[in-house]
Amino acid sequence: MDKRYLAECPPVLREYLGYMETVKGRSANTVNGYFIDLRTFFRFLLIQRNICVDDPDHLPDITLVDIPLLKTVTLFDLFEFMNYAKSERENSNVTRARKVSSLRRFFHYLCEITHQMDTNPAKNLSSPKLPSRMPKYLSYDQSVQLLRLASQGRYPERDYCILTLLLNCGLRRAEVAGLNRTDVRDDNTLRVIGKGNKERILYLNQACQEALAAYLPKRPLEGTKDKKALFYGHTKDRISLQGIHYIVKSYLKQVTGAEEYSAHKLRHTAATLMYQQGGVDVLILKEILGHQNLGTTEIYTHISGEQMKRAADANPLSGIHPTTPAKRSEKDKDENEGTD
Repeated sequence: MDKRYLAECPPVLREYLGYMETVKGRSANTVNGYFIDLRTFFRFLLIQRNICVDDPDHLPDITLVDIPLLKTVTLFDLFEFMNYAKSERENSNVTRARKVSSLRRFFHYLCEITHQMDTNPAKNLSSPKLPSRMPKYLSYDQSVQLLRLASQGRYPERDYCILTLLLNCGLRRAEVAGLNRTDVRDDNTLRVIGKGNKERILYLNQACQEALAAYLPKRPLEGTKDKKALFYGHTKDRISLQGIHYIVKSYLKQVTGAEEYSAHKLRHTAATLMYQQGGVDVLILKEILGHQNLGTTEIYTHISGEQMKRAADANPLSGIHPTTPAKRSEKDKDENEGTD
C-alpha cells in the first residue's frame, strides 16, 4: 500500500487494508484502490452524519471514522452513497461496481472475519449492471507494424523487448514492471509474479528469446537505482507503470490513430491471436494469462467476423447457385394431381 495513505487511515481501515495485503495477498495497487473507494465513502458518511461540513476546501478527516459510527450504517445509506457517486461524482457503472465490491469486502471483513459488527449493511447491496463488451485488440498486421515501429524508437532494444513480451506472453503492465533480471531463466522460461502475488512460469518462444538476447547486452547497469530490475526508465530506475503506459501508447497511436488503446489492449491482442489464430486451448490460455477463473478467460473466445465468414463458406450448400427451375415431367404432374 502507498505509505502516503497510511496517515489518513483510521485504525479500522488500516487493519483491514493490512489484512487484504498480507493475509489475502492482494497487490499494492488493489489495496490502494480499496483505500480510495472507502475514503470516498467515509467522507460521504461523515458529512451525512453532520460530523463534518461539506466544504470542498477542507475535506472530512476520515480518522474520525470508528466502529460505533460504522455500526450506524444502513443499506439505505449505501444506496444514498451510490446515488451520490452517480449524480454528484458522475461515476460510470464500472466505477460504481468497483465501489460496491470495495464496500462488500470491507463490511464482510468487519462482520464475518473480525466480528466487530453484528449486521452487514452491504449484504444486499446490488452492483450496477455492466454492459458486455468485446475486448479491443490489434490485428496480426497491426501487431507486426507496432513491433517494427518499436525497433526504430529512441530505445529500440528495450521498447521492442517490452512489446514483444506483452504481445507474446500476454503480460499485464504491472507484471512487466515487476520483472527482475533473474526472472529470465536459462531454460528459456520466464518467472512472472501476477495478481495476488501468484507465481507462474511462462515459456519464451523464439521471438521473445531473440528480443531478450538483443536487449540484455544493452540493459543499463551503471548508475541504476535497482540492480535487480529487468527494465529501466530514462531515470535509470525500475521502469514504472506510467513509463510502460507512455511507451506503449506512443507506438499504438501511430498504428491505430486512436487514444483508447493502452498496454492492456496488447494483453487482449496476445490472448485473441493465440486463441483465434494459434488454436490455443482456453484452459491453457487461462494458465498463460494467470486468470483465477475460467470465465475471465472466456471473453477471448468470442467469434470473429472472419471466423463466421469461414464457417459460412464451409457450408456445402455455399456452392449452389440459383438456376431456372426444370420443367416438371408428366410423371411428376400425375403424382401431384389429386393431392391437396
